[in-house]
Amino acid sequence: MKWKNEAKAIGAYLVLFLAVTLLLGGCSFVSVNTRPYLGVPTYPPTDPATVEILRTEPQQSCIQLGEIALEPTGNPPVTKIEQKLREAAAKMGANAAVLVVDRTMMMGTVVSGPWWGRQISPDYQRVIVAVAVRCTN
Repeated sequence: MKWKNEAKAIGAYLVLFLAVTLLLGGCSFVSVNTRPYLGVPTYPPTDPATVEILRTEPQQSCIQLGEIALEPTGNPPVTKIEQKLREAAAKMGANAAVLVVDRTMMMGTVVSGPWWGRQISPDYQRVIVAVAVRCTN
């Protein structure tokens, strides 16, 4: 009988540990929004693994397909942000994404407290904007 109680306790601790692990792992998220440009030809999706992330304008001629806006929350690793960028660019048919903005911006205001003692504080978030391009070799 004693071993059944110990097994239940160990099971409960294991479930609690897994729940906390999932909760902490889910605290970082990357929101992705794409805006294809009008009048630009459409291309079939490319392989995300082949999409290059450029920090300067490419030297060869490229067609600008649209913009990709990323808003990471929490503290996701750089690899996760880059993977989301590659996936979004690949869906647009791009073979490269050129970073144009990576900064923290005021996105709004948070109002808290009762009406007689309101506290207003700005809400800052990181915003990353890239242009999806299809370059010709």
